[in-house]
Amino acid sequence: MSQASKVYLAADLGASSGRVVGGIFTGSSLSLEEVYRFDNGGVSAAGKLQWDVLSQWSSMVRGLRAAGAQFQGRVASVGVDTWGVDFGLLGRNDELLGNPYHYRDSRTKGMYDQAFQLVSKEQIFAETGLQFMEFNTVYQLLSMKLSQSPLLDLAEHLLMMPDLFHWLLTGEKGNEYTDASTTQLVSPFARDWSRDLASKLGIPTNIFGKMLQPGTVLGGLRKGVEEDTGLSGVKVVLPGTHDTASAVMAVPAASVPGSKPDWCYISSGTWSLMGVETPEPIVSPRCYQLNFTNEGGIGGTTRLLKNITGLWLVQQCRAQWKQEGHEFGWQELTRRAEEHLPLQSLVNPDDAAFVAPRDMPAAIRDYCSRTGQIVPPTEGAVIRCALESLALRYRMVLAMLEELIGGEIKTIHIVGGGTQNRLLCQMTADACNRRVVAGPVEATAIGNVMMQAVADGGVASIAEAREVIRKSFKVEEYYPKMPWPWNDAYAKFQKLIGG
Repeated sequence: MSQASKVYLAADLGASSGRVVGGIFTGSSLSLEEVYRFDNGGVSAAGKLQWDVLSQWSSMVRGLRAAGAQFQGRVASVGVDTWGVDFGLLGRNDELLGNPYHYRDSRTKGMYDQAFQLVSKEQIFAETGLQFMEFNTVYQLLSMKLSQSPLLDLAEHLLMMPDLFHWLLTGEKGNEYTDASTTQLVSPFARDWSRDLASKLGIPTNIFGKMLQPGTVLGGLRKGVEEDTGLSGVKVVLPGTHDTASAVMAVPAASVPGSKPDWCYISSGTWSLMGVETPEPIVSPRCYQLNFTNEGGIGGTTRLLKNITGLWLVQQCRAQWKQEGHEFGWQELTRRAEEHLPLQSLVNPDDAAFVAPRDMPAAIRDYCSRTGQIVPPTEGAVIRCALESLALRYRMVLAMLEELIGGEIKTIHIVGGGTQNRLLCQMTADACNRRVVAGPVEATAIGNVMMQAVADGGVASIAEAREVIRKSFKVEEYYPKMPWPWNDAYAKFQKLIGG
């Protein structure tokens, strides 16, 4: 197999869909081919919301089989990335104990109070540097402990979702660092499990495995997987298995990973993950106050970031209008938003009212009414309100990031599906008064396959991998056109959400 013909496969699973993507690497350039796509999502049964892991696995195998047929002996390796926080448990003889729970399952409600009675909120942050979200793994495990779940009593290994799929592929068990860091049970300084914190919370520590770094070669495929997929001699390599870690790997920045950042990223989709890549974690009282998170990154870096509700508002508006018989395409919604007067109404995208409303347009209009603003009269006005509010939230988080790192951020890199919303990209440039570089769209899959290329020796370093990405994929630059009207809007936005 020549270097010019190598293919690296990314099995990229999101909360609503999954896919197998081939990264064709020539040694100097990369191209992607989507081989197989499948639906994903939680299954509600008997009052529980869980993942159908066997269906996910079957779909992944079908995708790998299709890739084997398409690339005919050119596949060098495969790696899996998924969403964070969720996990499966293995018992004696590596028996999978039930279906993994979905992070939106209600079992974590009230777990904050239970946890903080055992360990203070300040202590948990000081130990883990992670932002507080009630669906974090630590609260899922605590709920199992308090409900006396028999599964936790029987468990011998905890495997995060990408670890679980890597075990199914290879038979090797371990915990990849970037995804493990989303549990709120990992020390960002030691880059290992905080067994002391787990013990204080009554969570058994024997279930935590060896911490593995991105780029680790796990080994070859199980014989049965080779037979099922037709892939022979293929290695399994750990990417940044948390999908945001892989997306950040694909940011086409020129700086060396671990240097002081003068750029930030927004991994833009249903959620917007906005942050910087830092050489060390920042676990300070101010970071705690601002509820930022220190998650594991590639190349020994830390991803200092904040979760922001992203295009969820727009997606749910579109879904509601479709239910009402109005099927608007994305371009049509953007066109309608562009036609509406700017900066008329604003919302806090992270307000609890927008977590899971039955009618998102009604929720946005109700918020505007409750806060004494103009109620958006049309579909375009609702979308404009959502997008402008998101751009202003970016401006607020940008200011927080600059405060935390003690320096100016000159460029905002937007990667992921949100890069296709050109209106939002321009709004971000104007609202933040910064240069915006949008692209690549397929950042997660690109980051996954390029981490495999680094492990394979196809590129010498992560910095070199990012150079390949810059040359291989089109990006679009946006510069501030009309930043001044956003200053008054920002002052209004700050008052609206309490600073």
